[in-house]
Amino acid sequence: MNALCRVYYNNDSTLNNDSILNTITMATTMPSKKRIELNKTLTGIRGLDEITNGGLPQGRCTLLTGGPGCGKTVLALQILVDGAKNGEAGIFVAFEEDAKRIVTNAATFGWDLPDLENKELFFLDGKPRPEDIWAGDFDLTGLLAMLKAKSDQISAKRIVFDSIDVLLSLLDNPKAERRELFRLNDWLVSNNMTGIVTCKNNDSGLSGLDYKDFMQYMVDCVIQLTHEMEDRVAHRSLRVVKYRGSGFYSGEVTLLLGEKGAEIIAFPEKSEDQLATSARVSSGVPRLDSMLGGGYYRGSAILLSGAPGTSKSTLCGIFMSAACERGERCLYVSFDESVSEIVRNLMSVNIDLIKHVQSGLLHIESIRSSLAGTEEQVGNLRKLIELYQPQCFVIDPLSAIVHSEGDSRRRMPEKILTLTKSNGITLLCTSLLGNGGDSLNEETGIQISAVADTWIHISYSILGGERNRALSIIKSRGSEHSNQVRELIIDAQGITLADVYQSNGEVLMGTARWQKEQAEIAAEQLLLANVEYKRRVIELAQNEVNARVEILQVDLAVKQKELELLLATEATRLGHIDTTRDELWSKRSGDDSQPSMPHGQ
Repeated sequence: MNALCRVYYNNDSTLNNDSILNTITMATTMPSKKRIELNKTLTGIRGLDEITNGGLPQGRCTLLTGGPGCGKTVLALQILVDGAKNGEAGIFVAFEEDAKRIVTNAATFGWDLPDLENKELFFLDGKPRPEDIWAGDFDLTGLLAMLKAKSDQISAKRIVFDSIDVLLSLLDNPKAERRELFRLNDWLVSNNMTGIVTCKNNDSGLSGLDYKDFMQYMVDCVIQLTHEMEDRVAHRSLRVVKYRGSGFYSGEVTLLLGEKGAEIIAFPEKSEDQLATSARVSSGVPRLDSMLGGGYYRGSAILLSGAPGTSKSTLCGIFMSAACERGERCLYVSFDESVSEIVRNLMSVNIDLIKHVQSGLLHIESIRSSLAGTEEQVGNLRKLIELYQPQCFVIDPLSAIVHSEGDSRRRMPEKILTLTKSNGITLLCTSLLGNGGDSLNEETGIQISAVADTWIHISYSILGGERNRALSIIKSRGSEHSNQVRELIIDAQGITLADVYQSNGEVLMGTARWQKEQAEIAAEQLLLANVEYKRRVIELAQNEVNARVEILQVDLAVKQKELELLLATEATRLGHIDTTRDELWSKRSGDDSQPSMPHGQ
């Protein structure tokens, strides 16, 4: 609750408590006023409407100030053209260049000014001529009256005064110059016209009035443009210095003058929250996918860092190939190789990108990193993303477009990630080492390593007079990953990751790993031979035992047969004895009963 409290004093200079209480009560019980929004006019310039929260103040004056070549005239004329295309007629008053030359120069942007000039635009050539003779006091009354008549005729809503300082410098009187500037501002307000005044810095010394310093207090909106060299690269920037009655982004943004005119490279401070997905995409190397716990997260940012020649580009190529095999649209941007070189080099390791380019799934763009600054390159990447709508995006190397050490360098990775993550694009970028050393070095020289979701580092391992590539995963957010250092092997068949071999705590690579493999194979073969020998010895002993058992079994069977024969013979003999005795008793005519006799008696 907002309350306005006024403190009253009585004649004795003491606080009047009743007055204070009544004032607070009235302030807290008064209904809040409805917020009034400022009317604005869209400029049609990408990025400018965003940082001004809806465009320039409608029916008020905006000042564009800056040095030569910073884009003041182009920016003002483009705002006028956009209004004309949307039904708002406009007037362009040129005080420095011929109006015809301005129209001719603007034709390079494809605005079709001759057609608009006959319908919605009026160009007035107000450039002072050397042969003009000035007599008496000069003011803008006559000029403004003529512009008023023309404005009523075409129902103009916008007007541009280009290089007003050239005209006012003829007065050679600071007071008169101030008076005419106030007259111009009052005329714009009274006619409800959206005015744009361009003015350069007072470097010539022809006038005692610095228009930039004076006019920025008078107008409602001030936009400052600069054109400077940054690391031997031309850089245009724009900053909204002042905007009465409206919030705006006060930071410096990049101004591009491209094929279609001016464009502001402005990005939100923070990317919109995107729903995180658990879906994975393959890196193109199965063993690397296993080390990452299943591959890269879709929509994440992956950084490959390493010294030159560590096969970062090759990993990018196989990632692109795998994505195209899945039927996904891909964009490959290279800052250090031409398209033909990329295709040829990857073909040597069995990665064929030509078929994917021909199918339309893959677009490869080669850009010279020295042609533009960091911010401009980010703007170019945004245009490519909007044009090709990729699902997977490779920047190789990202470190090539970082020229400065200032704020643009620190914020560049965040802007890149804003572009990709807001569109659900899986980004894979490479970066050179900070010092180019041979040992494992985890310094990238740019700040993207801090914001990347997955960071894979490739280094050189020198052992036994050999240089071999070693791959390790520094981090992978949201998933378990291997902590092993694996040898990266590249041959005509493609890319593989070798098994880990260690000796006394040191990872073996190259011929040392091969020797370790051969030694292990020989040891395995010797062990197998010993096992086979032992098996044969045991088998022979088993056969001998089995043979002996078989002989004993035969001998036992013979003896059993002999025993059975003896028992049968004895039974026969006893039976014969009984028969003989019975017959003998019968022959003796003895009693019916006869004594029983034991066998053998």
